[in-house]
Amino acid sequence: MISIKGLSKYFTSNKQRITAVDDLTLNIKEGEIFGVIGYSGAGKSTFVRLLNRLEDPSDGQVVIDNQEITKLNAKKLRLARQEIGMIFQHFNLLWSRTVRDNIAFPLEIAGVAKAERQERVQELINLVGLSGREDAYPSQLSGGQKQRVGIARSLANNPKVLLCDEATSALDPETTNSILDLLVDINEKLGLTIILITHEMHVIRKICNQVAVMEQGKIVEQGEVLDVFRRPKETVTRKFVEQVMGADDEDESVSHLIDTYDQGIIIRLHFIGETANQALISQVAKKFDIAINILQGKITQTQAAAYGTLFVQVEGDSEEINRAVSFIHDETSVEVEVVRHAE
Repeated sequence: MISIKGLSKYFTSNKQRITAVDDLTLNIKEGEIFGVIGYSGAGKSTFVRLLNRLEDPSDGQVVIDNQEITKLNAKKLRLARQEIGMIFQHFNLLWSRTVRDNIAFPLEIAGVAKAERQERVQELINLVGLSGREDAYPSQLSGGQKQRVGIARSLANNPKVLLCDEATSALDPETTNSILDLLVDINEKLGLTIILITHEMHVIRKICNQVAVMEQGKIVEQGEVLDVFRRPKETVTRKFVEQVMGADDEDESVSHLIDTYDQGIIIRLHFIGETANQALISQVAKKFDIAINILQGKITQTQAAAYGTLFVQVEGDSEEINRAVSFIHDETSVEVEVVRHAE
């Protein structure tokens, strides 16, 4: 659907060249919700503006639905942009226009007839949950309602791609979740490909299929969200994961558990996907003559699946403990590791 090759953007400041996007290459599948995360200055907002040529690239190419955006002349680019919707952090609404008229604006520019325009606007108002607010002005709306207007406006021309540049950064957590739920609903109903730019890992965790991590204009890590959460490779990625999971000083944690609990064995269980929601502990406790004490753990939910880690202390006859550990290893999809053996 979207192919990006060798994309770069340079700016000149005080006779020095500044690289905002540096030789970036990506492929994004049709219908995917693809997240791009990075701290301020990483180049992510410049990157998203290159996709619809609000910024012209210095090098490289962008191909969307078999059309090379980077080679289009002004007239063809205007037509191509109708298939690329965009929503912004600060809404960018026309303050002198009502909700209805804001949504209708891109249709007016496209020359859509009035009757068809009115019908389309009402469809979008219903889709984004703004029924009854059609005649309100932006100053009369909450932040979440303003962003819903922005989303509806971006969908007016039936785009194939929706670009979201920090679309929830100006919103409170509850409103953020409602907007993310709306984006998922739109993705499922319309089959839109969504590219989500953010600096908040919980946004990536909640709705994205894939994520690319940007730092100093480059993509330093990329993959399925669940894999990136489970095994972050780069320092910047680990910092983002800690936004959701907390700092993971696992070696220190294991040492503390070993020093604190001196009976039985201590095992670490890794839950992935459906197993994160299974009652494994109670199942094992009933099946084997052992005592299980949950020491600590954490679990999170990504768009693809849940995952988490649990430390437990197991006491009982050593042979029975071994049978229980073998059962978990052989008969379930939970990964098990003995981190402290019986004395």
